[in-house]
Amino acid sequence: MAVLRALGLYLPAPRQTAADIATASGIPEAVVRDKMGIVEKPVPGPDDHPNEMAMHAARTAFARSGLSPESVDVVISITEEYQDYLLQSAGIAAAHALGCHRAWAYDLGQRCGAAVLALKQARDLLTADPEVQTVLILGGYRNGDLVDYQDHSTRFLFNLSAGGAAALVTRDGPGFELLGSAIEVDGSFAGDVLIPVGGTREPVTPENVHNVRFRVPDYEDLKRRLEARSMDHFERVIRQACARSGFALESVAHLALPHFKPAAHRAVLDRLGLTPERSLHLSHYGHMGQLDPLLSLQLAGERRPFAEGETVVLAGAGIGYVWNAIGCRKTADLQTLDP
Repeated sequence: MAVLRALGLYLPAPRQTAADIATASGIPEAVVRDKMGIVEKPVPGPDDHPNEMAMHAARTAFARSGLSPESVDVVISITEEYQDYLLQSAGIAAAHALGCHRAWAYDLGQRCGAAVLALKQARDLLTADPEVQTVLILGGYRNGDLVDYQDHSTRFLFNLSAGGAAALVTRDGPGFELLGSAIEVDGSFAGDVLIPVGGTREPVTPENVHNVRFRVPDYEDLKRRLEARSMDHFERVIRQACARSGFALESVAHLALPHFKPAAHRAVLDRLGLTPERSLHLSHYGHMGQLDPLLSLQLAGERRPFAEGETVVLAGAGIGYVWNAIGCRKTADLQTLDP
């Protein structure tokens, strides 16, 4: 068995409001708030670097669980590639700084699907290796730095926020048992959202440094293809995760979704036959990348404590593109952190 034992969350203090985004972008505040679904979102302060935020969250998870860093066997970092330093081994650095001196560590990337993938890999590690007893997943995110609010072809990224989250997964104990998962990818979208400058194809120069920002080469084409395919992928992985977990979709107490515009959020629930009360729209948090499902699960538990035996699904979707989901069942009290 693999149990999501404890969660930790770190949210920077500064906030960017719908009015702030409207001023920066020229888009009416009502559109930002109501159509894009951003009331406000956390943004980083001067010391809120991705791996540092991840470690803040991990320390909280340790405190809430009663587990020690020395108990950790494996550290999985889902901190974004845009982080404290270029080419940093974030997981190894975090393991050392946190005192996880027995653990081996690695970095995992799947854009905004990385948290769900990390939970699956933690479960797989505990299943395959009897020497692994405790896995720490941690990540930090501040890709909002890379948004150009004057480039409206990237307006679907105006929700990018900042924060850190962590999860401790153990062989037993109170929490959520990790069950079945599903992952689908479509590489035909791989070049549709990118940062054109900073890699080996176009190194940074004084002349192009302004393009170290997210760009969408053909927004209308991307929009057309996503509208034709994305919802089918998303619905399918959620249904498959439920089936592979051995529970009915209709029984799901909470569906932890990433932040996207309210119309899309409602469309997912409608396609699945779930009422709005079985999910949360992260309108006051924006899109914290791969950390959204962990944030949503925590907020749901604070809204209404889960009863033993209740089921949840954590779902993610990321540029590239990937769609994934994992099912869980409540075993006993889950330790959470008040944001």
